[in-house]
Amino acid sequence: MNMEPRRLRIFFLFCALVLPVQLCEIPRMNSDLIGCLNRRLMSVTEDLSKELNPSVYMALRLSSDHNLKKEAQYFHRLKNAFQAKEKSFLPAGQQVQPKTGHLALYLLALRAACQDMKTREMKRLVTRLKHDLHKEKEQIGPEEKGHPITNYYQYSLGVLALCVHGKKIDTHVIQKLINAEMHNKFTHGTKLSVDTEAMAGLAFHCLKQSRLYTRSIVSALLQAVQSVKKKILQAQTPEGTFGNIFSSPLAMQVLVATGMSNKKSECSRGMNALLGTLEHNHDNLMMMSQLLPVLHGKSYLDIATMGCQAERDTLQQHVKCPESSVTALEHSIFTIQLSVQHPSSHEELYNHSIQVPSGSSLLDVLGKAQNQGSKLFTFETRSTLQGPMLTTVMGIEAKDAERSYWQLLKAPDTSLEKGVSDYRPQDGESIILKLSHQ
Repeated sequence: MNMEPRRLRIFFLFCALVLPVQLCEIPRMNSDLIGCLNRRLMSVTEDLSKELNPSVYMALRLSSDHNLKKEAQYFHRLKNAFQAKEKSFLPAGQQVQPKTGHLALYLLALRAACQDMKTREMKRLVTRLKHDLHKEKEQIGPEEKGHPITNYYQYSLGVLALCVHGKKIDTHVIQKLINAEMHNKFTHGTKLSVDTEAMAGLAFHCLKQSRLYTRSIVSALLQAVQSVKKKILQAQTPEGTFGNIFSSPLAMQVLVATGMSNKKSECSRGMNALLGTLEHNHDNLMMMSQLLPVLHGKSYLDIATMGCQAERDTLQQHVKCPESSVTALEHSIFTIQLSVQHPSSHEELYNHSIQVPSGSSLLDVLGKAQNQGSKLFTFETRSTLQGPMLTTVMGIEAKDAERSYWQLLKAPDTSLEKGVSDYRPQDGESIILKLSHQ
């Protein structure tokens, strides 16, 4: 092809603008593994012992393969449970209100089900989320010296849900989130919270694309998106994960949504790390539900354009899948050293060896310690969509209002990246429970 240099430059510019960018892709050889993840999440919808999770429903709706009957049945249960919670009352007569994040997830699930949002009830839910976000904003205060009532993850999720529904959001609410990003407020303790960065990134990108805001707001949103992507990429580990394996699916959703090219090494390394989680058969529902859309080349932003028409039952049921990694425990016995630090003096409130079957979770270890009969060790957990959360140890409660939490450490000072039900200590490990502040 014989072209003058100027025409050649124009030709390549035209190709860059017109030809589609090849985004992060899944090798075809892994389609069976992805199908197995799809079926594992579908099996959750039939397990009545599992807590209903809007994220599971959203993942199934964003999948390319469906079992429409089971999806509809799960949504019906999800809707009934939410409405039942709405009608329940506290002793003082106040209505029980889901937290910002739970309400936001429910609204996203409603959009994924293509529900009519013009009804009186649906409009009320949207109005309430706007009101909740306003209260969260007021709690942050001037110059972002305070914190949201819940946390920035839920705040971002609330903004994303309203944006996906095409609702215009108070620019002060948006600006607070932008300021938090630019002032590096998305942390857990002293470390970057990659999943919060990712959720905020999805919200920023959705707002930027909505065409509802002034040029100055859009410019600030563009800078915020770039800032989020930079932090996420800097958080990539040598193994390819972003932060850790649990925050990686949401981080990849940001990269998918913002159009990262498949030619970028960060993309392929991240995707390979996620595929590795399927082979090792992780059992964390929240992680799996955030992972499935990525493996189908989608993100939560794609919920906004779902039409719910011409869908067919294409999910295959007869492909052999690996068994759960926790279906059976081995017969050998592990000895785990468990200690609890006093929140102020750092003296040990408890320090004992606990023997459990190999493969036991940290939650199993805590249960064994509590059931030993001496009553020296006690603990309580709270059920969340991410799994059980440790809330009280030895009568000392972690309080949201004080932004305190029970930190899980492997001695001497390695913070565990998994929760009490996901982490499985090895023989001889020493686990420390420490009340910390964000």
